[in-house]
Amino acid sequence: METVKLTAKTRSVKGKQVKTLRAKDLIPAAVYGHGVKNIDVEIDRREFEKTLDKAGESTLIDLSVDGGESVKVLIQEVQREPLKSGVLHVDLRQVKMTEKLEADIEFNFVGEAPAVKEIGGIMVRSMDTVPVRCLPQYLVPSIDVDLAGLKAFGDMIKIKDIKPPEGMEFLAEPEAVVVVINEPISEEELKELEAKPVEDVGTVKVEAEEKKAEAETAEKKEE
Repeated sequence: METVKLTAKTRSVKGKQVKTLRAKDLIPAAVYGHGVKNIDVEIDRREFEKTLDKAGESTLIDLSVDGGESVKVLIQEVQREPLKSGVLHVDLRQVKMTEKLEADIEFNFVGEAPAVKEIGGIMVRSMDTVPVRCLPQYLVPSIDVDLAGLKAFGDMIKIKDIKPPEGMEFLAEPEAVVVVINEPISEEELKELEAKPVEDVGTVKVEAEEKKAEAETAEKKEE
């Protein structure tokens, strides 16, 4: 697997002053991990975005701070601006190669389901990622899910149907559904839905409040 590298510099600017960094196309970041000293750093925006595109959040990155010896990190969290989607802050988790870690790995859906292509089925994806546990060297960017076996309505792929990569265990329930093929809605069913009267909003609100009150009463009785 190709080595992904990233460079950073020690950051002295903190708090509200980090706005000055962003104006210079620098991203404030923090490096932390189990048994290691937390470090505040700054990263070139363009370099980070290229690294993120290449590594995602489940590929090990060789991070060098101030030109020093590189350490293995994962992109733990990326905070973005609500509207512009620009990166505001990054958390990098330093890992130890001898300690297992937990991460979310993306599913890569491969091929086309025959049930969709041949009989007009509707494919519904229930999971786009799966939580896993493994040593850092066994991390992968994504896990392939082959859709070729989905040939009829009701066919599905569950976690137990997917083989974990070497050295990795899935933390999701084995019976959890990843993808399922549903029947398309017929014209008759569509007309029925359109003709169905809309429930009175006030009635729905009252019923919801009543159910909430009943649940709270039941909880108090149990206490």
